[in-house]
Amino acid sequence: MTSSVTRRNFFGASAGLLLASRTLPAATQAPAGLVSGDSRRGNISSALKLIDKEIAAKLKGKKSVIIKPNIVNTGRQLASTHVDALNGILDYLANRWKGPVFIAESSAGYTTEGYSNFKYQQAIDDHKRQNVKLIDLNEEAEYELLHVLNGDLHPTPTRLAKRLLDPSAFVISSAILKTHNTVIATMNIKNMALGAPLHYKRGETKRWNDKRNYHGGIRQTHYDIMLTAQKLCPNWGIGVIDGWEGMEGNGPNSGTPVNQKVAVASTDMVAADRIGAELMGIDPANLGYLDWCGKVGVGTWARENIAVRGDDPAKLQYKYRQHPDIDIELQWRGPLTELPPKLG
Repeated sequence: MTSSVTRRNFFGASAGLLLASRTLPAATQAPAGLVSGDSRRGNISSALKLIDKEIAAKLKGKKSVIIKPNIVNTGRQLASTHVDALNGILDYLANRWKGPVFIAESSAGYTTEGYSNFKYQQAIDDHKRQNVKLIDLNEEAEYELLHVLNGDLHPTPTRLAKRLLDPSAFVISSAILKTHNTVIATMNIKNMALGAPLHYKRGETKRWNDKRNYHGGIRQTHYDIMLTAQKLCPNWGIGVIDGWEGMEGNGPNSGTPVNQKVAVASTDMVAADRIGAELMGIDPANLGYLDWCGKVGVGTWARENIAVRGDDPAKLQYKYRQHPDIDIELQWRGPLTELPPKLG
């Protein structure tokens, strides 16, 4: 007997193998704190307090805390994590964590320029009793390999920041509500998955950027984000979303502001993003990578299994204007038409 695997059925077969290789947890209520208030910093700290018990349980036994901001653009504040989002997280940790805290990012540009432009040192200065340090993951240049699919559906080695894979670390994502030019919307899962791949250090003669491996096509991007989330998620601690000022339209870089004044926090990053999509008025089923992360056990996708504490997301929803290429982005859902017919 002979068998063949076409590119058309590769995604389905691979997803099945991934599902079989990971034991899915029984359905439980994933907690999510949601706060609307008059302070970005205060909203985030308050949202975290709503899930305090669950955070304490996950934090126990860890040796370091890593806060992973989203600096997709080192020069535009609207596109990147605000210093007061970091302040809100550090305020919460102040009386709950005595170990080292690393603010660590692998920006698409030079990470330290983002730290400087967005005044991240102020967060450290505001928390002098805490052991907080800024880390540029590209300059640190320590990595583990993960093979993702490129535009030709070929496995491609990708360097992921080793620090984000440290099993003794408690990783906190500090994300933003933003529309996106490839995957419809970006929050915690996208922040972690595309913040982990590295690129060249300053001064390197040969320039390389493993983030480019994730832009092989509208289906591959969703799939590769899921693969990366599977690799990273064992030490994920909290997903935080700053929706004080979101971005609609031409995200994740060039969109326009939405003054929503909300914050979300969950010990389940998939659940946090699921609530984030609801706040943005986006059909969560359109976020392929998020749906698939739920399917393979990265986190909780089903809305009935997410327990929102605090404010009601239905009362805080704002329908974000989507990216101009939204119709093309959504083609990941349909049948493949760009490939040749099956043979044999």
